[in-house]
Amino acid sequence: MKITIFLILSLMFSNIVMAVNEPIINMGKIFSNIFIGVEEPEFNLISKEDSFEIRQYAPKILAQVSVTGNFNEASSEGFKALADFIFGNNISIQGDTKIDMTAPVEMVPKSDKIEMTAPIITEGKNNEWIVSFVMPKEYSLNTLPKPNNKNINIITLPIEKYAVIVFSGLVRASNYNEQVKLLFEFIKEKKLTTTGSVKIARYNPPWTLPFFRRNELMIKIN
Repeated sequence: MKITIFLILSLMFSNIVMAVNEPIINMGKIFSNIFIGVEEPEFNLISKEDSFEIRQYAPKILAQVSVTGNFNEASSEGFKALADFIFGNNISIQGDTKIDMTAPVEMVPKSDKIEMTAPIITEGKNNEWIVSFVMPKEYSLNTLPKPNNKNINIITLPIEKYAVIVFSGLVRASNYNEQVKLLFEFIKEKKLTTTGSVKIARYNPPWTLPFFRRNELMIKIN
């Protein structure tokens, strides 16, 4: 009897979660099992203090798409467009080619006019975002398959240095504001100068439990 009640309650809870988070669930289906052991961008760790790090990244290639919406909508739309590209909607010498997934998935406000500490992921607020996948290091601009989707841009980044804060949980307005405040306190304490907007980097698939998630806020420093 107890087992039956437990199963019924579990099913009800599962249906509620799916109804509320359908875009996230669908995105999760797309990326089933591909985040395990994925490649991450190469960097040199210059310093580390608690959850703060200063990193120097090696040059890299990004696939980017510009999307509009609140944080969750833009994340889902950008994710699916870039996934479509790496899963074969592309052109190469071999025809359509599957490109390995990497981590993290990055999001950054498109407008540099947004203040760096502004609450950019407030629920219900529409912003322009750039969602990015880092391309595997085996590719150069010459060998990387070309996207069929004209909205996807391929860019290269030089060596760059970032101040980073690492945290777990879901990326929501409340913890974003808290973490970005801590990051800028660290930057002020270290007398660093910044450029551009804060990047949101997420390393885990949508079904990962909040306390197992790895998130980062990153901003380029001079």
